[in-house]
Amino acid sequence: MPSFLSNSPSTPTTKASDRQNDTSVSLPSTSTSTSSSISSDMWNYLWIPFLISLSKELTLARAAATTISPSILLPNQLADDSPSAPRCPTSDINLNYRPVIGILSHPGDGASGRLNNATNASYIAASYVKFVESAGARVIPLIYNEPREILFEKLNLVNGVLFTGGWAKTGLYFNTAKAIFKEVLARNDAGIHFPVYAICLGFEILTMIISEDNQILETYNATDQASTLQFMENISIEGTVFQRFPPVLLKKLSTDCLVMQNHRYGISPQRFQENELLSSFFEILTNSADEDNQVYVSTVQARNYPVAAFQWHPEKNAFEWGLSMIPHSEDAIQVTQHVANFFVSEARKSLNRPPARKVLDNLIYNYSPTYCGKAGKGYDEVYIFAEPETPIKTRCAVHGKCHGHVKL
Repeated sequence: MPSFLSNSPSTPTTKASDRQNDTSVSLPSTSTSTSSSISSDMWNYLWIPFLISLSKELTLARAAATTISPSILLPNQLADDSPSAPRCPTSDINLNYRPVIGILSHPGDGASGRLNNATNASYIAASYVKFVESAGARVIPLIYNEPREILFEKLNLVNGVLFTGGWAKTGLYFNTAKAIFKEVLARNDAGIHFPVYAICLGFEILTMIISEDNQILETYNATDQASTLQFMENISIEGTVFQRFPPVLLKKLSTDCLVMQNHRYGISPQRFQENELLSSFFEILTNSADEDNQVYVSTVQARNYPVAAFQWHPEKNAFEWGLSMIPHSEDAIQVTQHVANFFVSEARKSLNRPPARKVLDNLIYNYSPTYCGKAGKGYDEVYIFAEPETPIKTRCAVHGKCHGHVKL
């Protein structure tokens, strides 16, 4: 044992010849013993408090470990009968955990005729489908030029509707969107929860429908532009699409360019508020500014219906790559996810439970997307819907009615 840990001084060794002179030997012995004793006492004085302190630290560490251990135990470390063992809660019977969203197709092929130039072709950009799927819903395409009875049969299979971006503001497409929107409002008025999201062109069409003014839109310079969202003063986000956004992300929406704008039309806050039909139906949540610093309404939510409209594109951040200014940062991806989550959470409130077989027969999985991203612009993928066109029959110069030779 090291001498500095011993409680008694060491005894000096004396030769036999040295014992003849006890006096001469005893004096040095007494001096050495005294010195060793003092040294031992000094070490005891230093080490005993240290050992006491160390003992206290170990006791506190054991107590702390005992206190926090229940919160860090892995599930397989918990006893089966432990009251803290996790249990799966019972599902809420008032929620639909298999929601389906109807997306209205848009005229054309989404690629200026490069993929399909049939006059009856329509498309849905795959980014809208992925947007909905990312939040836990499936999609049924609502093909805008199908017979109205078939379209409304499909409407009975879904729990919400999404109006996409595009360019068509007149004709059959506008009339179909208007008919669907009126039906959705009627269902909500009847107590059937039925949410709607309207993006870009969808925002513009709802503005025209609700205001009853097809000339209400103004022109803006906001194509391929990343922008901020400026929240209205004293606005409450409770019950809105922004209610689940983390506070840090909400702040960044106003300071960082986290949303994608790609439109040439919109409506100013002044014109919006001046139209009583619009201002009484929608509440403005955010405004944005275009490249010329002209301000337009960018996000609205209905006061009495589960309807939200976005002049910007929440789906593009995560699922489109063809435009140079689309933000793809982690914060931008979170914006996409939170907006999608809110929409599908509203769709889960729908009590519509259509027959499973009818849903399966009409899901978009029955179609295949077409990759068109190599062009480096526009969409990356689209779903195209086109029935074979009926050939135009003409009278035959040879056989009169056979329609198979030369046109008269």
